[in-house]
Amino acid sequence: MNKLLPKIVICVLICVGLGSASGFSTVSAIAGWYQSIQKPSWNPPNWLFGPVWTVLYIMMGISVALIWHSRQNAKKTAISFFVVQLMLNLLWSYIFFGKQDIFLAFIEIIAMWIFILLTIIFFYRINKTSAYLLIPYLLWVSFATFLNYSIYLLND
Repeated sequence: MNKLLPKIVICVLICVGLGSASGFSTVSAIAGWYQSIQKPSWNPPNWLFGPVWTVLYIMMGISVALIWHSRQNAKKTAISFFVVQLMLNLLWSYIFFGKQDIFLAFIEIIAMWIFILLTIIFFYRINKTSAYLLIPYLLWVSFATFLNYSIYLLND
């Protein structure tokens, strides 16, 4: 445990830090463009996204730290899938809020969802707890995918 804790701290700080940077970069679009587009009646309030993503990034950090800490040879491949899905996660905010391209963001979030699922599968083979920690993230991104598509339909 004494060698695991620093890995957890590092991974959580990286995930929360990158997620926060991505979130802060979208603030002006959320206050401007995003307010002006049509959204479904079941769209969550804006204040909810920050706390949900913070919890998810913490869980993601713990999850990847458990894989990093394992002695399995397959951990490099598993971590590679994690990095790809994390980069797709960060890219989605830029596409949706920065480029304001709702359709391309929808295509991109599907790719992200696939890589999250692949990450869970690879993590499960190494550490089941690590995989389970990513299930809320997959569920939230599933919801976000449906929301993204609904926003696209309302604004096409």
